[in-house]
Amino acid sequence: MLFLSCRPASLLTRQLHRALHDQRWPGWQVIIGIETHAQIKSRQKLFSDSLTSSLGEAPNIHVSPFDAAFPGTLPQLNQDCVDLALRTAIALKSDIQTRSSFDRKHYFYSDLPSGYQITQHYAPVALGGQLYISNRDSPIRITQIQLEQDTAKSTFDSRTRTSNIDLNRAGTGLLEIVTEPDIRSPEEAGAYVRALQAMLRAIGASDGNMEAGSLRCDVNVSINPVGKAPGTRCEIKNLNSIKFMQTAIIYEVNRQRDILSQNGVVSQETRGFNQDTLETFTMRSKEQAPDYRYMPDPNLGFLFIAPERINHIAQTMPELPWATRIRLVQEYGLSEQDADILLNLENAQEDAVAYFDHLCKEGRKPRVVFNWMVHELLGRLHAARLTFADNPLTTSQLGELIDLVHSGAITGTSGKMLLREMLADPSSSQTPTDRARSLSLLISSGGEPDIGELCAAAIAALPSEAQAFRKGHKNVLNKLLGWVMKESRGRANSTQVKERLISLLEES
Repeated sequence: MLFLSCRPASLLTRQLHRALHDQRWPGWQVIIGIETHAQIKSRQKLFSDSLTSSLGEAPNIHVSPFDAAFPGTLPQLNQDCVDLALRTAIALKSDIQTRSSFDRKHYFYSDLPSGYQITQHYAPVALGGQLYISNRDSPIRITQIQLEQDTAKSTFDSRTRTSNIDLNRAGTGLLEIVTEPDIRSPEEAGAYVRALQAMLRAIGASDGNMEAGSLRCDVNVSINPVGKAPGTRCEIKNLNSIKFMQTAIIYEVNRQRDILSQNGVVSQETRGFNQDTLETFTMRSKEQAPDYRYMPDPNLGFLFIAPERINHIAQTMPELPWATRIRLVQEYGLSEQDADILLNLENAQEDAVAYFDHLCKEGRKPRVVFNWMVHELLGRLHAARLTFADNPLTTSQLGELIDLVHSGAITGTSGKMLLREMLADPSSSQTPTDRARSLSLLISSGGEPDIGELCAAAIAALPSEAQAFRKGHKNVLNKLLGWVMKESRGRANSTQVKERLISLLEES
């Protein structure tokens, strides 16, 4: 069951016009399809009870006899992997197949112990589907979703000139999600992968971390003159970042255009991507299905999925990213851009939205919470080269800090100073209020600072800046203002300080 959008003809016409008249390659149409392999977020592998491994673990410590292809070992399907595949199919509005099966895909590589990969080529777990991306009126159509097992990992040591095989990853469950050739630019390809990452993370099916290898893309690219039949497609394998994927597409489009412009013929082939030269290169001629000698796996029968199980999973689905975006805009009054910032926080989007929800539901203004959470907290984390996933502050700690500023107990400047101290020592047992008191940031604890005395002291301490202001260099006032705010430990009102400084400077 394929869900297609009923869009006005004028919108589709404009979209088609943009796709066919890209100024980077005028007169050429670019056609892109993506096969995404997402590692399923399950503790155990797809067909064995071995634990899945994480990046940096010692090699060959999560291996069962089945993973190593010992003769006589049999696969046992992991139900958790199936359930997460069903979640993904429901989120993408795919047609779940109540009967699917597994096939053996035969090829020889040193990182494939059994000489075949178990996948679902002929009868996948789900067919069809759709995924909307930003700045596009019609959805990217999904061809199918299938379960398959991952291969091992091979590494080459250039110093000893030896290759090593790590079986930790062998047999890990993957979701292969295949699109129709609906994508028309590198930017649309990037938007599709980002949207897919957000969805997989939101439903808990995969962490979608491309840098760690838990999400990889194979991209099919072809070009043709406008109005002509689609050209020969080339597949670029194992792209592990959105930036590299877009760069590879641009290079491949230009490569194929150069060949066709000289009346050459583009060969159907599988290509790799060199991250150092930013170029694609030939790996092998493109295999067809007969080359893999697909056959039903004799050790795995049909996979039957009861409609009751599908209904149960559908009823327990978490909020999807596009529904979250609508809720953030409608319920909290955020802009779509602000909502996207929360949704796209690295490796932590679900937690980030939940963090924001918790802070707002205690009666705080959403805009104030957003500013403190994104501009102040996230800004300081980024300065320390940390992501929001590394945030050490609980919602109660940040909420109390926001309340101190909102109630007037401390100034905004003092609040920023307090936040810096809290992040520097997150294990402290002091509450934000106690810490503000110990730092003499509470206005009530140290009395109101004498703004007049502080401003006069600033002018005396910075005579050259004061003289420059009197000569018309108004920007130096910020340096005088900063001196006062530092001496008052942020307790002075910056607006009042600025007015008093101008008054004193003009009087003298």
